[in-house]
Amino acid sequence: QVQLVESGGGLVQAGGSPRLSCAASERTFSSYDMGWFRQAPGREREFVAAISWSGGSTTYADSVKGRFTISRDNAKKTVYLQMNSLKPEDTAVYYCAARYRDYFPAYEYDYWGQGTQVTVSS
Repeated sequence: QVQLVESGGGLVQAGGSPRLSCAASERTFSSYDMGWFRQAPGREREFVAAISWSGGSTTYADSVKGRFTISRDNAKKTVYLQMNSLKPEDTAVYYCAARYRDYFPAYEYDYWGQGTQVTVSS
């Protein structure tokens, strides 16, 4: 069972650049593809970004491409989401997710964190 804990959310002004972190408990973290998803009030959860187990491949939703960057540090068992040029429409609960490495990209994940709220004020 992979346990994931997100941090780094909060209230941010539009144009801000916070970084989310997701720490994993799994000692074989480097064998897992990782993803970030978000869910805004009244909306379904949506894909944001993903990174392959090695960090060699990444993919992004069109809505965040060029503004967000996903990265990982396998030694620290942590995945990051650097968010730049935030907009009010980026307001959501952001979730970290993990799946054992397989074809990439993939949008179905097996393990989820509890989420961290990001609120962007205009």
